[in-house]
Amino acid sequence: MSHPSATGPSRHTSRPGDDPRMRGFQARADLADALALLRGRAVRLAAEVVPLAAAFGRVLAGDVLAPIDVPGYVRAAVDGYALRGEDSFGATIDAPLVLPVRGDSLPGRPFPAALGPGEAVRIATGAPLPAGADAVLQAELAREVVRGGRVLVELLGSVPPLRHIGQVGEDMSLGTCVLGAGRRLRPQDVGALASLGLADVAVVRRPRLGLLVTGDELVPPGAPPGPHQIVDSNSLVLAGLAARDCGEWLAPLRARDGAEALRAGLDALLAGPADVLLITGATSVGPEDLMPQIFRERGHLDIHGLAVRPASPTALGRAHDGRPAFLLPGNPVSCLCAYELVVGPLVRALGGLPDPWAFPHRSVELVLARKLTSKVGRTDFVRVRRVGAGEVEPVATSGASNLSSTVVADGFVLVDADSEGAAAGEPVRVHLFDP
Repeated sequence: MSHPSATGPSRHTSRPGDDPRMRGFQARADLADALALLRGRAVRLAAEVVPLAAAFGRVLAGDVLAPIDVPGYVRAAVDGYALRGEDSFGATIDAPLVLPVRGDSLPGRPFPAALGPGEAVRIATGAPLPAGADAVLQAELAREVVRGGRVLVELLGSVPPLRHIGQVGEDMSLGTCVLGAGRRLRPQDVGALASLGLADVAVVRRPRLGLLVTGDELVPPGAPPGPHQIVDSNSLVLAGLAARDCGEWLAPLRARDGAEALRAGLDALLAGPADVLLITGATSVGPEDLMPQIFRERGHLDIHGLAVRPASPTALGRAHDGRPAFLLPGNPVSCLCAYELVVGPLVRALGGLPDPWAFPHRSVELVLARKLTSKVGRTDFVRVRRVGAGEVEPVATSGASNLSSTVVADGFVLVDADSEGAAAGEPVRVHLFDP
């Protein structure tokens, strides 16, 4: 029960005459075939340069080599006194050695002269080590006194040379690879880039996702639905999933049912800057599901109908200009499932994310509290919830319009097409919705 392999040629290609309306799909493509098709088209997008403040979560387009040493100077690793280590040998609490204090070395304000034998300089953590010094004695092993108008330090312990100092390039060394291409930048990674003196960085351009929402019954999020209407939730679910996958979400377009309205909506989507084209609704087997036929006027459908529950009406194709297009079911759970299984992997691959064909969810092995059934020949996206320590149970195996089934679910189990499911007490791999 894992993500299907995406190898091997596709065995399913839509033909111009295919029209499953009011008669159902005569054949459905395996999920593995759909993923194999997408792998062949997943060419990483070009690089763009962004300021570091905009680089969080972005993917490095190339290796970053350190242009400088960090730190670029020898510095104190503790607060105390800079000195020659040999000048402290033999010092104890009972028999302290005494050195004159020449001055201070502070971060950004180094001691301006070289240190001579038998001398010390008061120093703060991170401050440059004075020339002539080779160690720092911790403040707790020293005691300042004033005698005859002179500031002295009593050494209550010893320190060997090179102790408590940071060397040049100790953090990052000139010419070394600090971050590798394909890395998704974390806050500490961006901080490291800033430490190197960089103001910007080359990252993979984020794939732009455009969406056309179809259906007479739909109103935009935030608008009150009238009689026989429902609120479009798919646009927000898809926007969140795209953000997770490092995609750039474009404002969705909307079209009513009917050939003329759908054609105009599709033309508006095609005229936009999207790298990936998404269309929700009008792709199943009802009399108003005209989008597959209309899309073929503007492109090519390689697959219409997946052997997946609950996303079987999904279609994959290309516009005439080569941009990938997905016709997604309008039912919310089906739409979410279709994105997770086929859209998300392509978006992550275009954006250069590491291991894009693996699910981005954290996964755990848990035990079924009750039987999970499936049908051989299709892949099942089964929502599950925790019901006890280390146990899960299926939330629902039907109801593709009931988005609440994904709200109460803790994750999903993907049942392979050659499996009939699993019995109570068997372990299953659960992909968790929460990070």
